[in-house]
Amino acid sequence: MTAIAPHITAFFEERLPLERRASENTRDSYAYAFQLLLTFASKRLKVAPSSLALEQIDAPLVVEFLNSLETTRGNGPSSRNVRLAAVKSFMHFVEYRVPSAMEQVRRILAIPAKKTESPLVKHLTAEEMQAILDAPDPTSWGGTRDRAMLHLCYAGALRVSELTGLRLDDLKLQPQANVLVHGKGRKERCLPLWKTTTTALRAWLAVRGAVPVPELFVSARGQSLTRSGFEYILHKHARAARQRCPSLATKRVFPHVLRHTCALTILQATKDLRKVSLWLGHAHMQTTEMYTRADPSVKLEALELVMPPKLRSGRFKATDKLIASLTSRSFMRSGTATK
Repeated sequence: MTAIAPHITAFFEERLPLERRASENTRDSYAYAFQLLLTFASKRLKVAPSSLALEQIDAPLVVEFLNSLETTRGNGPSSRNVRLAAVKSFMHFVEYRVPSAMEQVRRILAIPAKKTESPLVKHLTAEEMQAILDAPDPTSWGGTRDRAMLHLCYAGALRVSELTGLRLDDLKLQPQANVLVHGKGRKERCLPLWKTTTTALRAWLAVRGAVPVPELFVSARGQSLTRSGFEYILHKHARAARQRCPSLATKRVFPHVLRHTCALTILQATKDLRKVSLWLGHAHMQTTEMYTRADPSVKLEALELVMPPKLRSGRFKATDKLIASLTSRSFMRSGTATK
């Protein structure tokens, strides 16, 4: 039996950061996937996680683990596929480190990903977005920070990791205000800022104070802001904005919805999908195409340019004797009822 612990350690300390140059978010996601997998295997096999053997993590156990994610944890197909991708990445690593496990590895790699649905992206209207941006109190330290964060997150269509990872030296206010965003997959993009966003950021920098961390946005304790911290802030202001905009009560406001809202705003203003893709930092245009399905203006333009077919005139007449008798009978009853 081959102990799995040394290979998992090498996977996270050598394979991902050095050989693959995987981002910190990817490493965190894979680590969480293995935390779930090893906990599941430990309970199922009655073995401590550190004592598990590589041979015990076979295809049937992985399939049971994936099924438990959906049945026990309530995960959707997308989350299931993310966990499966982490397991497959590890098995590719094991493939050349433990040649004797070749058949086991191949069976796990053959596990198919589950097909997912493609619903329309969730987004906010201009009125709803403005209500959320106006929710923070600009006369307080926290409100000034929150207003700047929300404006920047929306204006830059930032992912949460991009927002919380911004550093002071990534922001340039002169001569043209812009921000350097460290995007997914180590892709950087430089985005210009609206004057309103710049004004909100200047107000935040004036009260930020001297803190020991380099991040642009910090917590009340002067520490780096976390993903959950920003989610809490957004939810708090979304609840407050419902008083001004009641339609927000019917919508679930989460961080990525600000990114979707900005993308649709840019698409409706420019009618250029390529500009939306550049603004969001997408690696492939196919990813950006999902916004065309949610934007009705693009379809309306196509509808107006196409000559609609003519409608043949005429009126239905019953030719069958049975249908005709039933039709006349219904007319007689309706006439009697009116009398």
